[in-house]
Amino acid sequence: MNILNNTNINILDLPDEILRTIFNKLNMVDILYSLVDVNQRFDRLALDSLYIHHLDLVIKRDDIHNSSVDTHIIERICSKILPRINDKVTKFILEPLSVKRVLGTIHYPQLYSLSFVNFQPKILSQHLLVSKYLSDLTYRQKSSEKYITILPSNISYTHCLSSTLTKLTINVNTFYDYLYLLNGCLQSLSTSIIRISKINRSSSMIDNTKKLVKLKCFSLITDYGAHVIMTNNSKTYICTYIDGNQLFDKVLNYMPRLNKFIFSINTYIINDDIGIDRPSNDDDIRNSFTERGIQSFDICFDDKFMNNRGNCHVYSLPYQFNEFLYMSNCFQGGRFDTVRLLSMIDKRPFEHKLFQIISQDFHFLRQLIMRNDIPQKNEQHHSCTLITFNHLLTLDILSVHNDYVIQFLSDKITRLPCLTNLIIEYETLTRMTNYFTNDTTRLNCAKIKSLATFELLVPLEHFYSYFPSL
Repeated sequence: MNILNNTNINILDLPDEILRTIFNKLNMVDILYSLVDVNQRFDRLALDSLYIHHLDLVIKRDDIHNSSVDTHIIERICSKILPRINDKVTKFILEPLSVKRVLGTIHYPQLYSLSFVNFQPKILSQHLLVSKYLSDLTYRQKSSEKYITILPSNISYTHCLSSTLTKLTINVNTFYDYLYLLNGCLQSLSTSIIRISKINRSSSMIDNTKKLVKLKCFSLITDYGAHVIMTNNSKTYICTYIDGNQLFDKVLNYMPRLNKFIFSINTYIINDDIGIDRPSNDDDIRNSFTERGIQSFDICFDDKFMNNRGNCHVYSLPYQFNEFLYMSNCFQGGRFDTVRLLSMIDKRPFEHKLFQIISQDFHFLRQLIMRNDIPQKNEQHHSCTLITFNHLLTLDILSVHNDYVIQFLSDKITRLPCLTNLIIEYETLTRMTNYFTNDTTRLNCAKIKSLATFELLVPLEHFYSYFPSL
């Protein structure tokens, strides 16, 4: 039969390869609930061991959903399907609705990886005990509750939480939440990936003398400075508030097997008459690294304090991180093909030349966040080279001087062919677009699908014609 020439095509007429492609586009829950037990062919394809070894049982919901229907779906999957494939499942992604039913009555002898999505922290210790064979745990929160707080009352230390857990991925509120979790409980842990909301001082007393002797890979990321440390006996990634000498004395000196070091270090200095001994120039900072044998790196250094504040960014080359944070106007350029997010902040002006350098050196940049209320000094935009950000999707200019709004929205200065998300004050936007009649800023606004102003938006005349994609 020539399927392409048949106007009455039945889905069962399609070859297995096409059906597998269709299945791969569908949600796992929908496949198990709707297609299993329809016929033997669907069962063979849907329950193939290569397909169902990793089960994502998170239900994709619309804004309006029926919890009773969700419960019925999970009940059918747990009672009719999971008992048939329990010996094939190696990984689960679960949410609160499904976790008790999925893990409570069925044994999964091959299960080694669990990902918990949108759970409260009090249940964490319970599910670390779910399988004596468990080796990989991921614990994620929904975006509105990105980080969790772990208190001593949440964790029972009577027994080791998991004697077999080797990999833990988790978002927590503070570093001390993480220390509570690691307080001698995860004896087999070899890989730990953690994102922390903030690192600060705490009066909590934690016995941190216990060692994780099997830990080989450690990743630490925090939103305040994007700190990262990763080690696996041969590689280390680090981004934290620390200078070259401290870095060696406090960290590298304790890693004699280390043969590769990849880092991005942001140091923000606040000198309010507290006697900080600040390096006098970037040579002092460069020497603190080169004297320790670190050669391939670059530095962006504020040689003068502004309002008693200063910033220094030291990073290894080639740059291997996907974020470049807190760029100031001292940036001189480089190659940053891995960077997708760039944040800029300063109390000195960002001139047109700097943006030209960025457009060339951050070729695949997708998100730009800027904070600067200081006007530009060199405003000869019309005589400058046209700047193009070919891949920029999101532009956050919520708290900037008007000069930077013109710098980016005027197509005579900058071209943003892919811009779809704009964050800006509404009053500034109306003023800079001349109440949505200015043709020089029209082109860069034409494809915007998301406009965030964080204030009551009353669309004026010409608003929707100015933003036809909204």
